[in-house]
Order: sequence, then structure tokens, then C-alpha cells
Amino acid sequence: MRGKSVRSKAIRKLDAVFSKYIRRRDCGYGYAPCISCGKPITYDTSDCGHYENRQHMATRYDEKNCNAQCIECNRFRGGNSEGYRLGLIEKYGESEVEKIEMRRYNLSKLSVPEIEMLYKHYKGKLTNLENTLKQAQSVEDYRG
Repeated sequence: MRGKSVRSKAIRKLDAVFSKYIRRRDCGYGYAPCISCGKPITYDTSDCGHYENRQHMATRYDEKNCNAQCIECNRFRGGNSEGYRLGLIEKYGESEVEKIEMRRYNLSKLSVPEIEMLYKHYKGKLTNLENTLKQAQSVEDYRG
């Protein structure tokens, strides 16, 4: 039982940093369109929406499968999968969407060390992205 709780904790920790990274990647420090409905969203008013459900571990941390999505589409409209698919096709092309759809069937169970490695990877990507965005904002403020 202890092993499962350690793994669950590690997944929750990874989910949190991965969600922050995806939302910051898509929204920066401004606005972005919801992948499913196009409504303007910000980092704080978005979720990390999954096209293929989070239960599929093979696509759970796939950056193309995960995009900033408005809370309404993600939580109250069942992910708005029809709109999500159209948004993905526009963003990545239909062949990439089909690859995501096929990958969900892959069996995948991450070990705790693999989860911890992914956490470090996305923590680093988030830090680098935030630093880059802040630097760009400083330059923009200076020019402004």
C-alpha cells in the first residue's frame, strides 16, 4: 500500500507542474484562445485540458495532447472534444491528431523514478519559460 501512495503523490506533484507549464506555454502572461471554443483565457482562468483523457497514461503528459482550455469547456462541457479536435487540427494538423488518438491505446505505467524525472524536466521547462517571458516583457516595457 505504501508504494501506491508514494506513486500517487509523485503523480499529483507532476500533474501540478505539468499543468502550470502547459497553461503558461499557451497563455504566457497575457491572453490565449481556448483550444476548444476560442474564448479568450489567461493562465489563471484556464485548465490544462487533455484531448485524450488523463486516464490514458501514454498521452497524459503528451504536450500536443494537452493545451490551455477554458474552465467551462474542460469541467462543464466534458472537455468539448469536438471543438478540441478542431483546435488541435488547426494547431498541429490532422495527422498529428490521429497519432495522438492512436497513442492513447499504448500501455504505459510510469515508475516513481520516471515520474520524478518528468517532474524535474517540466519544473525546469516551466522555470525557463517563465524567465524567457519575463525577460521579453521587460524588453517590451522598456521599449513601450
